[in-house]
Order: sequence, then C-alpha cells, then structure tokens
Amino acid sequence: MIIIFSLILIIGYFLGSIPSGYLIGKLLKKIDIRDFGSGNVGFANALRVLGLFPGLLVLTIDIAKGVVSVYLGILLAPLLGFAPQVTGGISGLLSILGHNWPIFLKFRGGKGVAVTAGVFLILTPFPFLFSALMMVGVIVFTRYVSLGSMMAAGSLPFFIWFWMPSKAQFCLTLSIMGASLILFRHRSNIERLLRGKERKIGEKVKI
Repeated sequence: MIIIFSLILIIGYFLGSIPSGYLIGKLLKKIDIRDFGSGNVGFANALRVLGLFPGLLVLTIDIAKGVVSVYLGILLAPLLGFAPQVTGGISGLLSILGHNWPIFLKFRGGKGVAVTAGVFLILTPFPFLFSALMMVGVIVFTRYVSLGSMMAAGSLPFFIWFWMPSKAQFCLTLSIMGASLILFRHRSNIERLLRGKERKIGEKVKI
C-alpha cells in the first residue's frame, strides 16, 4: 500500500513537472520562454511571447496534466482502499506542485492555473464550470488574465460548497489549497495590478 501511494505521489508530481511552455518555446521558436515577458512558463506568457497557437497548445497540455494525474489516482484507488475522489485529488495536488516547482526547470515553474483547472474539471465539473465562467467574464471585462485567474480560484471553493454541500469536505479543502497556491504564485501580479503596470491580454512581447 505504501509503495502504491508513493507511486501516485511521484507520478503526479512528475506529470505536473513536464514544462510544456518551455518545451514548446524551444521546439517552435528556439527560445527559452523564461527569458521573455514575465518569465513564466504558463499559458499567459506563452500567448504573449510565442503567439496564439503555441499558447493554446501550452494551455491544453497543462490542463491535460491535471486531468491525467486525477485519473491516475482514481485508477489506483481500489488498490489502496481509498475513495477514488481522495486519491485522484491527492495526485492532482501533486501535479499542481510539480507544475509550480518542476524538477526539470530547477523548481522555477508556472502558476498552476491550467493544471488546477484540469484537476477540478474532473473532480468537481459543475463548480469548475461556474468558476471558469467567472474567469472568462473578468478577463473580457478587464483584459487581465491574472485577475481572472485569481477570481476564478477564489470563487471555486464557494461554488463547491454551494453545489455539493453534502459531500464537499475533501474537495472544498483541496480547492482552498489550490486557490491559496494560485494566489501565492500571483504575488508579483498583484503588485503590478495595484501599480497599474500589469500586462493585458493581447499585448505582445518582442523576442
């Protein structure tokens, strides 16, 4: 049991550590995306630095990392005797940590928004949908991806509590952890927002 549980943790972390933004930047543009824009390897900076298609590719891969990690935990749950939601959530959390602090990039990773989205897309699909709509609305209104991301993360625990109050304890706790990580990783964005210096969606970065 300990070996299987450890395997879930390790694979979840390494899945999250796959640096899609870095790899796509190297493959398509022959650059290190960390040297441009915000220096982040996630979707928003990939969109600014690499363009629309590479940015969407990064987004898709990062969401897929969260999805696959959750399904990994669900698949192995019977071997541990745990609830699939619990093992899936734990594996998903490790993928978020892997994305934020990837071993392949010396622990300099993304901000975890897309991976977190993939995790909760599987665990809590309806609350996630409302949270995603919140994000889209904020981005359309303000053109700040960072603000939309933080608003979506902050609203997700509320939507989980509201939608599934009878069985939400684990997912609610996990969503609070995920939201806290996203807010922590957006510290510099919060500072720029307060100073009016945050980049808006659609702004390009010269390579």
